[in-house]
Amino acid sequence: MDSQELHAAPHLTTEVHGPLEDLETHLLAHHADIERWLRLQWHAKKRAPFYASVDLRNAGFKLAPVDTNLFPAGFNNLDPATVPLCVQAVQSAIERLSVAASRVLLIPENHTRNLYYLESVATLRDILQKAGIDVRIGSMLPDLQAPKTLTLPSKQTLRLEPLIREGHCVSVKGFVPCIVLLNNDLSLGRPPILEDVHQEIIPPLHVGWSTRLKSAYFTHYSRVAQEFSEQIDIDPWLIDPLFRNCGEIDFMKKEGYECLADNVDALLNAILRKYTEYDVPHQPFVVVKADAGSYGMGVMMVHSADEILALNRKQRTRMSSTKDGKSIRRVILQEGVYTFETWGSHGAVAEPVVYMIDHFVVGGFYRVHTTRGVNENLNAPGVHFEPLPFINSCITPDSRQAPDAYPNRFYAYGVIARLALLAAAREIN
Repeated sequence: MDSQELHAAPHLTTEVHGPLEDLETHLLAHHADIERWLRLQWHAKKRAPFYASVDLRNAGFKLAPVDTNLFPAGFNNLDPATVPLCVQAVQSAIERLSVAASRVLLIPENHTRNLYYLESVATLRDILQKAGIDVRIGSMLPDLQAPKTLTLPSKQTLRLEPLIREGHCVSVKGFVPCIVLLNNDLSLGRPPILEDVHQEIIPPLHVGWSTRLKSAYFTHYSRVAQEFSEQIDIDPWLIDPLFRNCGEIDFMKKEGYECLADNVDALLNAILRKYTEYDVPHQPFVVVKADAGSYGMGVMMVHSADEILALNRKQRTRMSSTKDGKSIRRVILQEGVYTFETWGSHGAVAEPVVYMIDHFVVGGFYRVHTTRGVNENLNAPGVHFEPLPFINSCITPDSRQAPDAYPNRFYAYGVIARLALLAAAREIN
C-alpha cells in the first residue's frame, strides 16, 4: 500500500446516499449553530472525559456511534502528524483537572504479551511527556515485584513499575503522582489498591466495565441525540442506533432466551419501520453484545428472533464470556448499522474510529477488515488500521466542496463523535 493510499479516505459504496448527503449538507449549513450548541453544553458544568474513542458506522443512509470506549487503547494507530493536537488537548485537560499538576501515574492493562496494546501505552506516555508532564507507569501485574523494561517492535522501551499503596496514596518507588490516569478498563472489578485514594483518578473507578453498562450509556446518548436533533431539525434516528435490553441471560443454560427473542423481534420491527420510511433496500439486523466489556468479544449479529432460539453450542459458548473470561449475564440489543465504506483497491470493509482528548477531536483511524462483511463486527482477528488524515478536516468543513467530500465527511464524523463524548460526560457526572 503506497503512501498516497495511506492518507486517502475510504470510498462510500452505496446507492442509498440521499439521507446521509442531506445530513452532511444540514451539518454544513448549521456549522455555527452546532459549534455554539456544543460550547454551551461543555460550559454547563459538563467536564469531558480525559480521553475517549468512538466507533462509528457509516451506512450511507445513517451515521451513528455503536460504541464509546473510555479507556482507549489505539493511540499507536493515530497519524503521527496529529501528535501536536493531542499535546494541546492534554494540556487543556490537565489545566481543567489541576492547574498545578505536573506528575501523572499511568496504570495500564495487565498485558505483557499484547505488543500492539503496549505500543499504544508507549505512544500515550510520549504524548503526556510532550505536554510537559512527568509520567511513570504503575503496573498492577500481581507477579511484578521489581521494575521491568520491555522492548517493543517499534524499538521503543516501556518501563513497568510495581504499584505501591501507602495510606490513601498510590505511587511507584520515588514518585508520588498528582493524578492517576487509568488505561485499564477494570473488567475484573475495582482493585482494592485504588479504593479510597485521595488522589484524582481519571476516568473514575465507577466507569470501569465491572459496573458500567452500555445500555445506560446509550440511554444518555439517545437523549443527547434528541436534544441536538431538535436544535438543527433532523430525525434523531439518522444519528442514533435504536436499542433494547432485557433481564439476565445464561447462554449455556438457555435461560432468558424468550425475553431475548421477543426483544430482538420488537427491535427488528422498529428498524424495519424506519427502513420503510427512508426506502432503505436492505435487511434490518440486530447486534447482540455484552452489556459490559470491550475488545469486540461477546458479539453476534442476528436477522430474526428464530436465530436466537437456534443458537448452537459453539455460538452459545462464544457468547457466554468476554475479556478475561468474565461471564456475560446481560446483553444490549442494538440496531445493526451497516458500513458501506471500503478501503483500497480490494474493497476491504472499513469503519472510522475517532479519538478525543478533553472535548477536542485529536485524530482517528479506519478499522479495516478484508474478510468481514458490511453487516459484521470488524473488531476481530485479521483487522488492521489506517490513520485518518484528521489534522484539519475534523474541525474545518469546506462548504465550497460536495457534502461528502473528505473534509465534510470528516467534520460529520467529528460532530457525531463529540455528541457521543457529551453522552459519556453526562454518564460520568
